[in-house]
Amino acid sequence: MELKTEYEFVLPRGYVDKDGNVHREGVMRLATARDEIVPLNDLRVQRNRAYLIIVLLANVITKLGDLPEVHTGIIENLFAGDLRFLEEMYNRINEDEAVVRVTCPECGAVFEREFGRLGES
Repeated sequence: MELKTEYEFVLPRGYVDKDGNVHREGVMRLATARDEIVPLNDLRVQRNRAYLIIVLLANVITKLGDLPEVHTGIIENLFAGDLRFLEEMYNRINEDEAVVRVTCPECGAVFEREFGRLGES
């Protein structure tokens, strides 16, 4: 069985860049031990532990729309719901649980979906 190391996603709202373009589709890779250890030395994380997820996501999101790179400034400017979505995805894929229970916001139906293109409408 081949190890899956990258997961596609579609943000619920999307990142709006300075030109007004919305970027929703992206790719997140599995975190390495280094990804989780190095940010602990970041002064922003030391001053505010809540900033850890910003640094982590900036390291493991390899693609977001047409953006040439993903950095902490982009993650900081995501809508709160998109940040929560990505944090949950990060936790799920890095805990060897790549299937999530999803509730449809329109009809209330509950089903399981593998992280692949979660969030896609």
